[in-house]
Amino acid sequence: MSILSGVWRGIAVLPSAFCLIFTTVSFAQAPAGLPGGYPNKPVHVIVGAAPGGGTDISARLVSKYLGDRWGQQFVVENKVSNVGSVMALDYLAKQKPDGYQLQVAVGSTYLNAVLVTKLPYDVLKAFDTIAQFTRGPQVLAVTNSIPVNSVREFIEYVRKNPDKLNFGSSGAGSSAHIAAEYFKHEAGGLVMQHIPYKGMSAATTDLLGGRIQMMFSSPVTVMPQAKKGTLKALAVTSLSRLKASPDLPALAETLPGFEFSIWYGLIGPAGIPRPIVNALNKQVNEILAVPEVATRLTADGSEITLDTPEAFQSAITRSLRSIEKLVSDTGLDLSEAQ
Repeated sequence: MSILSGVWRGIAVLPSAFCLIFTTVSFAQAPAGLPGGYPNKPVHVIVGAAPGGGTDISARLVSKYLGDRWGQQFVVENKVSNVGSVMALDYLAKQKPDGYQLQVAVGSTYLNAVLVTKLPYDVLKAFDTIAQFTRGPQVLAVTNSIPVNSVREFIEYVRKNPDKLNFGSSGAGSSAHIAAEYFKHEAGGLVMQHIPYKGMSAATTDLLGGRIQMMFSSPVTVMPQAKKGTLKALAVTSLSRLKASPDLPALAETLPGFEFSIWYGLIGPAGIPRPIVNALNKQVNEILAVPEVATRLTADGSEITLDTPEAFQSAITRSLRSIEKLVSDTGLDLSEAQ
């Protein structure tokens, strides 16, 4: 099942860590009756990435509001390694499940459960899901140079032209690559050539120029071009249509059950008392409804997700099972992604 090897052994923590403490000027009273008077000391929120990225921005924004609401410091700590968030999750899995060590995780990290060998934790058992922030689906886009206007037409076109079309991504093992491989498999084993780029900007340029014929990318990248008519957006990879683009079909309308989204969310080590998990979930959902927060977290085309811890866990499990099946059925080899 695992197809990337030796990555964990090469882990190296950068020599410096970054942290930011959020304090308050005025705040609401923390929920009463939580175990141990939670939170009665600073809560540490881990980010397994460098400052400035999407995970870090999400963590700092939500932590600020949690601190303001509960009158307690929520300390964001960046734990950075050469294998992304693997080290940060390993650290979290070993912490006491009392709610004082949390993490803002990203869905791509959870793919390591399928794509990396010998992880030191079981990603579905070692953590408690608390609250999902956003889901960030991809959009299936094709070049204007091919005569298709729907997912069904594109699938038939590829079948009639096996191994003659190229699709682009931001690199082997990237979310754009995995989404495309998943689509090819679910569409009945389409045969296309993968062209990895160093970023989606170069891939987009080649799609516009017709040098590649398909790519998956974020709505914020694809939809402005689609509205200008410079490429065709055929579908989105969420189970349902985007609120911002209700005319864009979901891939699941053609390929039932198809779902692929990158999410951000709050998790903790397994075993946190449920009253604390539920209180954090309630607070985070209220924070996500704040216009400033919603606007900043959806700037990349993602959508706010207000859900229960159980629904968050179910979405993660469903996603991992889909990718596991992809790897098992196709023998997809991402060793080049090391």
